[in-house]
Formats: sequence, structure tokens, C-alpha cells
Amino acid sequence: MTSYMQIDHLSKTFTRGAQQTEVLHDITLTVEKGEYVSIIGHSGCGKSTLLNIVAGLLPSTTGGVLLENREVNAPGPDRAVVFQNHSLLPWLTVYDNVAIAVNKVFGATKPRAERHAWIMQNLELVQMAHARDKRPAEISGGMKQRVGLARALSMEPKILLLDEPFGALDALTRAHLQDSVMAIHAKLGNTVLMITHDVDEAVLLSDRIVMMTNGPSAQIGEVLDVPLGRPRKRLLLAADSIYLKSRQRVLEFLYERHRFVEAA
Repeated sequence: MTSYMQIDHLSKTFTRGAQQTEVLHDITLTVEKGEYVSIIGHSGCGKSTLLNIVAGLLPSTTGGVLLENREVNAPGPDRAVVFQNHSLLPWLTVYDNVAIAVNKVFGATKPRAERHAWIMQNLELVQMAHARDKRPAEISGGMKQRVGLARALSMEPKILLLDEPFGALDALTRAHLQDSVMAIHAKLGNTVLMITHDVDEAVLLSDRIVMMTNGPSAQIGEVLDVPLGRPRKRLLLAADSIYLKSRQRVLEFLYERHRFVEAA
């Protein structure tokens, strides 16, 4: 049976003049429909490079990506990305920042009234409908990320790609957004591939955690299943044995990788 998304023997080498650097080496991974998968590893292990290849923003050197058995070789609305930087257009309102995506994807297939209802539905999903007329400079960092998430979801992507989306936020705001993403995932059943450097975030949100070895020539070192039931409540998980064992295993893996770097 073909997986929903397949990363097949993917490698990526960057060339600068006569110098070549292999960032990723022979990455093979499958993601099933509705699954939440996180990729974690030390800085420089190629996490974001891998996400950018899945997004179609970078070509692979060898191997490739299939989404519903179609090759990924360019950006497309079937793969929406939310970056650490919110990437909102500062001269547009919250509403218009979402509308620009909706009009691009559905302008030819949905009438104006239907597009408006869809924009508002996605803003309500991330609890930002009340700020529809504000501009990015008038809202907080967490609110900007909520708008970016609404814009991504409004395209009805086959897979949502999150590149450390909460990394620049304070701890409390990050926790609120993590809870929102869990609620959205539970409601929509969407497929998510997330890059993170936060162990607790990875265990809290994910069905599986992909742990990368250090670069250059980074590979998948281990894939950890997180067999926690859903919905997940962070306060209850603090004493959950499965949560604690999963967290410990990721920390052990990352610590071992850090030790190898120090010994080199």
C-alpha cells in the first residue's frame, strides 16, 4: 500500500564554487494521512532543508518526494508552510492576509461570498476573527503566528509544514499555540510535518518523532513512536509514564549526538 507522503532515498548537496557540502544523506521516510510527525535534531542537521525540499522550495540532489504518488518538484498549495517568521504582509489587514491565499487558490472555483465565509471560518478556527481589521504591527507575535496558521489552513493543503513555528515566542504564548494546533489537528484530522528543536513540544504534539544525526551528511538516526492517546492534556502528561519515557529517549539521543560533536 502506498503511503500518503514518501521521502525516498533523498540526499541534498550544496555546491559553492569547487566546494561541495552534503547536508542530507539518503533520507527515507513515510508519513500517513492524518499523522503528526516531528523532525528534531541539533542545529545544522538539515531539518529545515528537508522541509524546504518537501515544500518544493529546494530541489533534492538525488531521490525525491511523492505526495499522493505525485512527485514534488515545485511549490504548490497542497503543501502550506508556516515559518518561524510569520511572513505576513504588513500593509494588509489580518483578513486580507488570509484572503490573498484564498483568492489565489479558490478565486476561480468559489464565489466571493463563499470565499469570505471560508476566510472567516479559518480566522475563527485560530481565534483571530475579532482582529480581522487589524494590521500585523497592531497584534502580538503569537497572534501573527495564528494568522499565518489560518492562511496556511485556508488553502486546504494536503500536508501542513511547520518550520519551528513557535520558536520565537515566549513560553506561555508557545504553550497556548501548541494547544491550539492540537485542537485544530483533532478537529481537521490534517497531516502535519513539523520541524522543532523543543523536545517537550515534539513529544506533546507528535505521533512519531524523527531524530536526525548531526550534519554534514545528516541521516535519520531513529524514529520514535509516541503512543499517547488523544486528546492530550499537558498538565496530565507531566506524570504520564509514556510521555516521560518518550521524552527521555529523545533527550538521550540528542545528548549522545552532542557528545559525539564534542569528542570530534
